Amino acid sequence: MAKTTPNHTQAVSGWAALDSSGKITPYIFNRRENGVNDVTIKILYCGICHTDLHYAKNDWGITMYPVIPGHEITGIVVEVGSNVSNFKTGDKVGVGCMSASCLQCESCKNSEENYCDKVQFTYNGVFWDGSITYGGYSKMLVADYRFVVAVPDNLPMDRAAPLLCAGVTVFCPMKDNNLIGSPRQNIGVIGLGGLGHLAIKFAKTFGHHVTVISTSLSKEKEAKTKLGADDFIVSSNAQQMKSRNRTLDFILDTISANHSLGPYLELLKIKGTFVIVGAPDKPMDLPSFPLIFGKRTVKGSMIGSIKETQEMIDICGKYNIMCDIEIVTPDKINEAYERIEKNDIKYRFVIDIAGQSSKL
Repeated sequence: MAKTTPNHTQAVSGWAALDSSGKITPYIFNRRENGVNDVTIKILYCGICHTDLHYAKNDWGITMYPVIPGHEITGIVVEVGSNVSNFKTGDKVGVGCMSASCLQCESCKNSEENYCDKVQFTYNGVFWDGSITYGGYSKMLVADYRFVVAVPDNLPMDRAAPLLCAGVTVFCPMKDNNLIGSPRQNIGVIGLGGLGHLAIKFAKTFGHHVTVISTSLSKEKEAKTKLGADDFIVSSNAQQMKSRNRTLDFILDTISANHSLGPYLELLKIKGTFVIVGAPDKPMDLPSFPLIFGKRTVKGSMIGSIKETQEMIDICGKYNIMCDIEIVTPDKINEAYERIEKNDIKYRFVIDIAGQSSKL
């Protein structure tokens, strides 16, 4: 399988992992010329997702080296193809996790291309021309316009970048479970990280009562005073957990570490819904009794379609929802990876690719 095609003639500076050590180093590679359905984007910022670490170290055994991570990309359009009518040079745009899909299956036709069997990702995927995709840890990206979204003018590009993955990941379960425009409900968010803090912001914007569930008591103050959560439960405190049994309508689980769902399911009311968006690398314990005796539902969810991603970021523009970030320069990516592994970040690292002002 070719990593590039003869059409890949544009030399680009980027940052790649070359082997399973996961160390990110400067790397020069080629991107394709701008085609009729493409937009060329000068990348300004790229968020660091925990998925990037897994791919860099080949934790899932599917990495094609060299791998250039990055699927939380914001930048400026500098060239458009002849078939592109919804973008023009100078537009603020974003690219998330997807670069291509079959466009023909039921999922694609229903604007659910993120569930297409042939979906290809922004990096470590295979594009339509047979080339391997390279992500946003780079100066420039050529993307099919059907997988690009417009970024609202009022959103700063650095704080908007993580919305392309983390934001849509927590937005879609709320939309799917009718939490937008619905009467006030009691929402639980497990985990206060990159996903969790955005989930709180969305849920509060939608008018719901929000309870944060965390292993760390030290996070209670920031959850309530900084993010506006209404309640806080220390999950390791059995008494606290029991006192909140059957109080929540909906729980969003953002934890990527292995854990049992049983104690959390007991927090749900009868017919309550539990949605998993974290991705532990081992099977989670799911006892049957909390399901049977509560008529509860456990579901999974992943990112969102391009249509949903555009809807999400438009809502962020309308209500001024942004990710809380820490900016790093490309030479500090490895240090950022080390800190992510230690959970030493509030709440998302964003790489300043172009050295631009955060006011963009």
